Amino acid sequence: MSDQIKHECAVTLLRLRRSLDHYIRKYGTPYYGFQKMALLLEKQHNRGQDGAGLGCVGLDPMPGFPCYQLEKSNTRPCLADLLEKIGREIPPMPEKPLTGEEAKHNLPFCGELYLGHLRYGTFGRSGINACHPFVRENACLNRTLMLAGNFNLTDTAEIFRTLQATGHHPSSRQDGALILQLIGHCLELMRDRKQHNFDLAEVLKMAAGRFDGAFTLCGILGDGESFALRDSAGIRPGYYYFDDEVVVVSSERPAIQAAFDCTSAEVNELPPGEALIIQPDGTVQFRPCLPPKPLRRCVFERIYFSRGNDADIHHERKALGRALVPAILREVNYDWENTLFSYIPNTAQISFHGLLEALQEECWRTTPAGTMPRVRFGQIAVKDAKFRTFIADAEARREFYMHIYDVTYGLVRPGSDSLVVVDDSIVRGNTMRSAILPILDRLAPRKIVIASAAPPIRYPDCYGIDMANLRELVAFEAVVDLLRASGKLDLLDRCYRQAKELLQKKLEDQTAGINCVRPLYDAFSDEELTRAIAERLKPEGLRAELALVFQSCEDLARCCPEHRGDWYFTGDYPTPGGFRVVNRALVNYVENRDERAY
Repeated sequence: MSDQIKHECAVTLLRLRRSLDHYIRKYGTPYYGFQKMALLLEKQHNRGQDGAGLGCVGLDPMPGFPCYQLEKSNTRPCLADLLEKIGREIPPMPEKPLTGEEAKHNLPFCGELYLGHLRYGTFGRSGINACHPFVRENACLNRTLMLAGNFNLTDTAEIFRTLQATGHHPSSRQDGALILQLIGHCLELMRDRKQHNFDLAEVLKMAAGRFDGAFTLCGILGDGESFALRDSAGIRPGYYYFDDEVVVVSSERPAIQAAFDCTSAEVNELPPGEALIIQPDGTVQFRPCLPPKPLRRCVFERIYFSRGNDADIHHERKALGRALVPAILREVNYDWENTLFSYIPNTAQISFHGLLEALQEECWRTTPAGTMPRVRFGQIAVKDAKFRTFIADAEARREFYMHIYDVTYGLVRPGSDSLVVVDDSIVRGNTMRSAILPILDRLAPRKIVIASAAPPIRYPDCYGIDMANLRELVAFEAVVDLLRASGKLDLLDRCYRQAKELLQKKLEDQTAGINCVRPLYDAFSDEELTRAIAERLKPEGLRAELALVFQSCEDLARCCPEHRGDWYFTGDYPTPGGFRVVNRALVNYVENRDERAY
């Protein structure tokens, strides 16, 4: 992706199902669980660069000592810093091997349960207190809660008021802190009702029934009972695996496969709306907690967030590239000889492979017999990651900013070649306008075609991607350009007034699913919008002709049939809070408010 966006975090829960003596005998270390957790987090480090945290809980803790250990870091590189901190705490192993109980009670971060998190910060919250896991302490072990998750809620204001109304004093408005406090409140209510024999699934049902948004939550109680719970629309990802030694829940399937050498078929999707509960004795059960909803798994997971080494994601990204071929060939007038194909590193690479396969098939099909068909391709753009870090820190001038990418010289024939470059998506367009297009133009192509594996991002997201401001979406600015040019700005005013009226209602009364931004896009064809976006992206002085190709929503659904969470493209949100966010974003835009929409 050419634009950096803040996005989905990673959460991992690991439970050892045997005594530590078993792992000492079999693997020669009491730190088997810690080593596996470190690997699970490392295999997902792309999901969080702003913070990392790791908690450890041992079964049957000794009275007079904490039941958990916790370490966090927001010093980049966060995961490496976190693991080094913990590593410095771990003493050399004694010559005489420790028993499992001795290790657990004397060594740091040695226990049966681990909870890890990698964080991508949003909205400027980057302090150490914003890093997961969070802990709510209690004198009773089964009321002490350690919590981490991959979540964004749209109704934090309502949860805040609920906690106030029940006599609590929330010390933060962050959704993580509010979720922790609400689950803790429900734990206390259940204690009052059932004393010690409470049901954790009922607690989760009571708390999560108030959530509007997307979440995969993992938690550990001080007595060793643990859980994982995913929103009932399945917006956020979650996978699990268990055998006779471990139970593991993680945000990505390949991380589990790498850590435990298991097949894709052995790693299952966490059932939406159901809690995976692990009892202190290691028993695993699934309990329904939330009313079922139509599945709306986030399709951006397939396009961008998750690593492409997942078997299904790899296949889907290749299909996205293949689907772009007809529109691209029309843009270059089927001129194979004078077109060079490339991509923006790194997440567009797999889509590019699918594009190449389809191009080669089409080339063989359409080239006259007796001639040698040829698809010209190469890596034209190379990301200078270290330079980019410098630029981000120094907020340097545009002249420096354009050198985030280097180019490969000698592949494009000046003045005669069209250059087709695949990107996975276009969000704000800042890097495309300020860095990529100017430096590609130095190669003097006749025409530059930017092909996006995703449709235009037209609507804000409130379930994980840091895109809650319409002003940051190049597609929305382009549609306003069209409204202005066609004399239809009165439509913007009417939509704004309707949105403002809807926002006066309570969230539960906004369930009609009215998206006040959608009529603005409906006033123009996809082709008109694409041309307007291209005009927005075109930097001053660009010599080459510029064209854009976007994936259609129909082809996206065909390529990723199990992931229909496409609200940022279609405006069809999976929860009432999503519609409230898009309407508030419109009001903020018209009133020139630079603030989040939820």
